[in-house]
Amino acid sequence: MTTHRRTPTGTPAPTASVPPAARPGRAGFGLLGPRRDRHVLPVEQLAALSLPLGDDGVVVGVDAKRQPAVLGLFRPAQLDVVVIGSLWSAQVVALRTAGTGARVAVETARPQAWTGLAQAAGGGQQCMTVHDVKQVGPQGASVTSPVLIVRDCGMRPPRSRLAPGPWQSVLTLLPFLGPTAPRLVENAGLVGIQRVSPEESAVLGRILGLPRVQAEALPSLGDDMMLWCTSQHRKLVKMAPTDVETGLLGGPRRLD
Repeated sequence: MTTHRRTPTGTPAPTASVPPAARPGRAGFGLLGPRRDRHVLPVEQLAALSLPLGDDGVVVGVDAKRQPAVLGLFRPAQLDVVVIGSLWSAQVVALRTAGTGARVAVETARPQAWTGLAQAAGGGQQCMTVHDVKQVGPQGASVTSPVLIVRDCGMRPPRSRLAPGPWQSVLTLLPFLGPTAPRLVENAGLVGIQRVSPEESAVLGRILGLPRVQAEALPSLGDDMMLWCTSQHRKLVKMAPTDVETGLLGGPRRLD
């Protein structure tokens, strides 16, 4: 672009040429980008346009319709979870939680059962740590760095020393219904149940208000099945382990 200035005689005189790169951009918007053909879709094809959106959380398996079953573990307030089942089921949930980018801290009386998984889970990064019972310190959970604390402390887990906090979930694993189980189940926001005895199913059915059909089905669940319950919803889920999970943890099982 060439501009002109006036000489004393009134005739225009050429001035220096301003290169295109020196032209001012659009204030607040930056320089104009490259131009491409617009993506156009005929009106009659709009109905076929869809986006694969789903729930946000940890996929714990598939439901009866073969749709992903998703748990929203992390919230602005702490979520307490109780799993009545095997070490295998708790480790699958922990591994899948770490796969979402959350951190996992394991408080356990059997660290040898978790150390290998913790080393394999991060792919070189320490996303899962293992601690002795009562030795878990504050984890600094936040909305950008949520934390799942797994308490694998047997049938009589001691009270946790950690203060409740936002974006932090505590999963307590119980192999069977012990003396402290009714209190833990009653106070939990989410309960996962693998196969239990008829006596245990009667107790759980009463505490959780399960329909009779669901309670009576608990003693006959397969090793890879789990009933997830909240105060208002219940869903039977097939955990469907991947080849990687089976390689790390072995096949589904109820007893360790």
